[in-house]
Amino acid sequence: MLEISAVIITFNEEKNIGRCIDSLQDVVDEVVVVDSFSTDKTETICQERGVKFIQHPFEGHIEQKNYAITQASFPVVLSLDADEALDSALRSAILAVKQDWQADGYTMNRVTNYCGKWIWHGGWYPDTKLRLWDSRKGKWAGMNPHDEFVMEQESKIAHLKGNLLHYSYDSVEGHIVQMNKFTSISAKSYYQKGKRSNLFLILLKPLVAFIKTYFIKRGFLSGYSGFIIGIIDAQATFLKYVKLREYQKKQRGNT
Repeated sequence: MLEISAVIITFNEEKNIGRCIDSLQDVVDEVVVVDSFSTDKTETICQERGVKFIQHPFEGHIEQKNYAITQASFPVVLSLDADEALDSALRSAILAVKQDWQADGYTMNRVTNYCGKWIWHGGWYPDTKLRLWDSRKGKWAGMNPHDEFVMEQESKIAHLKGNLLHYSYDSVEGHIVQMNKFTSISAKSYYQKGKRSNLFLILLKPLVAFIKTYFIKRGFLSGYSGFIIGIIDAQATFLKYVKLREYQKKQRGNT
């Protein structure tokens, strides 16, 4: 039977990591947690479950996830975030492909729990992710903090039934805090990729983001939660372009 290593990166994930690891039991052959020096009970929870626990400085989501792959014992890797877990259908699907591996990588749908409510609209579902793959045929890339695993051309990709359960935010405040953190990272990544901001984009982009999330992708069908998500999505877009403009000014001042 094919052997699979599950890899997870963590930092202060005591609320989530136990659920994530538990969902992998009897599905994978190894769980590797790469932690960037958590100060909560993350390490204790991992050690209690007998996983391979490694501490490594955090240099970025992409860099940390690529490092985590190098710590896996098996070339076939299942990559999860600490706030994710496999549902029963996805567990069964992964067990089936262990018996009959037909592709180079497998995608799966992800459904997000937002403040206790599963969100099926607004572009949040099916939110298909490539998370199970032969690590010899690709690597993590993209733009921090929004990483993606990119496989070699001609790689065969198949899709698994079931859902990856994403326990994102248990409060609107938590969403706003994370949004502020991620927009700072995104602004710097945008600048490094050659993107620039101006007043026109600062005004236009948030409006387009709200219309896309709330109307075009039918976020309104998720009720109050869909409206809040649409507003915060617009706010995130606004902050990203404002921070990018500020970063541009700072860089010009340093030259």
